[in-house]
Amino acid sequence: MEKNTTYVALDDSKRKIVAGILRPGAVQPELREMLKEPPLIRRLFERLKREGPVQACYEAGVSGYDLYRQITALGVPCQVIAPALTPRRPGQRVKTDRRDAGKLVRLFRAGELTAIHVPDEAEEAVRDLLRCREDVRRDVMRWRHRLLKLLDRHGRSYVAGKNWSQRHWTWLRSQRFDLPALQRAFEASLFALEQALIRLAELDKEIEALAQTEPYREPVGWLRCFRGIDTLSAMILLAEIVDFDRFQRPRALMAYLGLVPSEYSSGEAQRRGALTKAGNTHARRALVEAAWHYRHRPTLGRALVRRQGNQPREIVSHAWRAQQRLHRRYRHLIGRGKRPPVAVAALARELVGFIWAAMTRKDATAAAA
Repeated sequence: MEKNTTYVALDDSKRKIVAGILRPGAVQPELREMLKEPPLIRRLFERLKREGPVQACYEAGVSGYDLYRQITALGVPCQVIAPALTPRRPGQRVKTDRRDAGKLVRLFRAGELTAIHVPDEAEEAVRDLLRCREDVRRDVMRWRHRLLKLLDRHGRSYVAGKNWSQRHWTWLRSQRFDLPALQRAFEASLFALEQALIRLAELDKEIEALAQTEPYREPVGWLRCFRGIDTLSAMILLAEIVDFDRFQRPRALMAYLGLVPSEYSSGEAQRRGALTKAGNTHARRALVEAAWHYRHRPTLGRALVRRQGNQPREIVSHAWRAQQRLHRRYRHLIGRGKRPPVAVAALARELVGFIWAAMTRKDATAAAA
């Protein structure tokens, strides 16, 4: 705690902000409620800055990082707090904005809050593009299900081969119904699916082009050396993790991604459960999908050899070690009776160690241990 510093915690919502203010030496916070307008926020911090140093914080949420950028532009240090890591009293049953602001500013001055990494505007824009692509991918999956269910309800099932092949698409477009309302419902569903696929293809092209620009060209090339990781997965990892060097150890990155087992231990009793899944869901999904490739024996296919061309020998060595170790680990876990999804989740956790070692140029063997 700095003795001469005024601490400010903001509890923000869509239209208003409650500011909890702890001046130097104060025990109880001063609470101010105001509209969520930039001039009012600027006026508040300019008045406090005339009294002395100011530090601010707020929980990540509806404001994103726009409020952070407004405050830092005024020359006030600001932290964005992880809401899931904010201490909470088990017996507390009353929650209001004013109570939250008062509690947050007391914890902030005591140093009990955990700040998150704030990306710059360019990094946030790339992340939003990739998350938009993920939303469109979900739309494609939903419209596929809706279209097939509509056909199934009316006795139209495709049994001549696999769904979504060229023949399947030809069969879909040839379907006709006697009732105009049903025909219209089918055409609308088919059109929505086709439009979603077009949007998905356009976003994939934009992401592919973005991966060829700085600062993504080099790290994307490194990540593509790993089996199961191509341009899209590499961009997801870079956009969600941003900076691998901010994690001093690979275990910290594993915890950030929610790939460590939950634990409830006390005394001599140790109880470990399923994965916490408390971290970044987008990066975790990409890693688990990549980890499925390591159930196959280590090999270098033509596509992987092409991706590894002109890449640093050190990175290629990390990727080959990952193939060997993770395949042995998969065989070992399956031999002990673990189900494949459980074994693959363990592989994803160890894969994080190899990726962290490659991106930070650290020792891969020590990272995976």
